[in-house]
Amino acid sequence: MPMRPRQGKFRKAVLAAAALGLALSSFSTAQDDDLLKIDCAVQPKRMSRGEEGTVVLKLAIQKGILISAQPSFIIEFSPVPEIGFPKNFFTASDLNLDVVEDSGHSHLDLSKPIVVPFTISPDAKPGGHILEGRIKYFARSPEDGWCYKTTSKFSVAFSTRAAVAKKKEPARSPA
Repeated sequence: MPMRPRQGKFRKAVLAAAALGLALSSFSTAQDDDLLKIDCAVQPKRMSRGEEGTVVLKLAIQKGILISAQPSFIIEFSPVPEIGFPKNFFTASDLNLDVVEDSGHSHLDLSKPIVVPFTISPDAKPGGHILEGRIKYFARSPEDGWCYKTTSKFSVAFSTRAAVAKKKEPARSPA
């Protein structure tokens, strides 16, 4: 019966493929976009040229998942001619995010909104615009024992007016 050894090899290949499929399916939970949900807003929603505003990011992390403080946590914004950011990207330390130590591991406390300042360009075209960005981070599951480098994207609409923002004059003290 020469077919017997082949059947054994085939059976091993099927078992190996099933084991690989099982391993990948359990790992796919780390790849889901629901590890980090991002609610993004621009304040104020409508701005004049030269006016300052903020991007407010509220992050919701899947239960049992921690976002590692090291290696880096980076927020990047796609270039938009209407908005000027002080930097091209922002790290956790740039944003003064709190770090929590737990069982010898550190992770970010992302319970508070993240606020990133910007200024509307003096040459901004009036109308509606879209600001897009992404957060690069390392998600960690202490319970399942994995760490995964991933990226979550976000976008938000805002609008600009043709008018130039009036600068606030400092209050004068009575002489």
